[in-house]
Amino acid sequence: HVQLVESGGGSVQAGGSLRLSCLLSGFTYDMYYMGWFRQAPGKEREGLAAIHSGWRGDGTTTYSDPVKGRFTISQDNANAKNTIYLQMNSLKPEDTATYYCATGYVGGALLRPQSYSYWGQGTQVTVS
Repeated sequence: HVQLVESGGGSVQAGGSLRLSCLLSGFTYDMYYMGWFRQAPGKEREGLAAIHSGWRGDGTTTYSDPVKGRFTISQDNANAKNTIYLQMNSLKPEDTATYYCATGYVGGALLRPQSYSYWGQGTQVTVS
């Protein structure tokens, strides 16, 4: 079955950096979209970045305005391209949230949570 496992979250001071990882398994397609999302307490889940991944994916990326220029989504080109990363720089307290990766794109806007059918369990990021 499809499984997504995020890691790399933690606590960091404002201005610091973190790199999140998301390992995908059990997905048989050779090209697919994967995205990073976050949800803060009391707020809706929001899309941050997406990448066209997999062996046949072209690596095209897209970002939301709040993270453009600070966050970078990438894929592991060596490990069957089934791991994606989110490099987060210049972190701000408002970046505090649970961060999720997703795949199983079903159509619609790439940064819309409803566009994805498979989700990881999330990893907490706290910026103070």
